[in-house]
Amino acid sequence: MAHASARARSARKAPFPGERFGVFAECLLTGLWIAVACLGLVTYPAAFAAGARHLRRRTSHVAGGWREFLADFRAAARGGWAVGLAGWAAAAAVWVDVEAARAGLPGGPLVGAVGLVALIGCAVALLRAAAVWTPGTSWRRLLTAAGRRTVLDPAGSFLIVGGLAVVALSALFAAPLAVPVLGTVAAAGVAVEERYRHR
Repeated sequence: MAHASARARSARKAPFPGERFGVFAECLLTGLWIAVACLGLVTYPAAFAAGARHLRRRTSHVAGGWREFLADFRAAARGGWAVGLAGWAAAAAVWVDVEAARAGLPGGPLVGAVGLVALIGCAVALLRAAAVWTPGTSWRRLLTAAGRRTVLDPAGSFLIVGGLAVVALSALFAAPLAVPVLGTVAAAGVAVEERYRHR
């Protein structure tokens, strides 16, 4: 009798295999939503914030679909567009550094490498900030805290870098593959932040 009740409890705790596949499928669908929301060029922070919030709802078994995603996207874009603009400015600065390195200027390779590492760190901090975004939260506050977590939790940050590498490799292999994979990057950010919160 005791063994039967223990088996019943473990069966309730173990997730149904179809549920795991459902979360994976939701990540791919969310990637499509994120890609469409990124078409505004400076809207990518808001797109990832809305995507991450949708995935948090999904894993918490809270109802929500594209309407909720759109509402979150609009709320995140109010301050997120400035973050997106700053991100493009940083990318342009790194591109100039890389071009200087390729031109053979003295110290160019070192400056280019430092700039590239800094850009990757900024991308990781942005994704970590987007993963915990909620309506009404200041992007400046989110990014400041996410920057600290990026440094204090290198293992989690490297996991996000791995997700970004998967997107880049998918784009090199077949560009359309990078679109749904964006959802898995948002999911990686959510998972890393959950892991850090429970440390």
